[in-house]
Amino acid sequence: MASLWLFFLALAVVYLLPGPDMILLLQTGARQGRGAALATAVGLAVARGCHVALAALGLAALFKAAPWTFDVVRLAGAAYLLWIGIQCLRSTLLPDLRASSVPDARAQWREAIRRGLLTNLLNPKALLFCSVLLPQFIVADGAPVLSQFAVLGVILVGVGLLFDSAYALTGAALGRWLQHSPAAQRVQQWLFGSLLIGFAVRLTFIQQA
Repeated sequence: MASLWLFFLALAVVYLLPGPDMILLLQTGARQGRGAALATAVGLAVARGCHVALAALGLAALFKAAPWTFDVVRLAGAAYLLWIGIQCLRSTLLPDLRASSVPDARAQWREAIRRGLLTNLLNPKALLFCSVLLPQFIVADGAPVLSQFAVLGVILVGVGLLFDSAYALTGAALGRWLQHSPAAQRVQQWLFGSLLIGFAVRLTFIQQA
């Protein structure tokens, strides 16, 4: 039981650290509202579930055996973050031609889920994190290892979804607060876009431990 509380604490510390997932949620909430931001959180949760499954299958060992696979995923993730960041910056410079039309909520949510999924899935550090953290809390003489891995994975995804939902709602509240100040909205978009580009650059230079 004590180790489980330590697991919760470790997850809380990790999810409180600023990162591309947090910035994406805040940016989506501020720009597109609560629904799209929560949909992004769902995409992130699905990606984390995939990372847990891949970690259980030992895919992280492939990164060690063939470092080029790590580099491919890392550079793809960096390129995707860079693209999102540039889109944020472009939105402050170019008029939104779709502003006069009513957005399709379902299409917007599907795009948000996809964005969240790819942002986390293309971050190889997320897979390595699962591969390193989860085995630390496996009890050797306890339940079958795969069962323990599954339980810990569900907790990891669930706690992450709670934190992500909080960030999504915070971003939506920020958007409502700034909606009457176009200048503040532009500053916010520039800030979030620049942070995402910064995370993209950082991911480009990250190496395996």
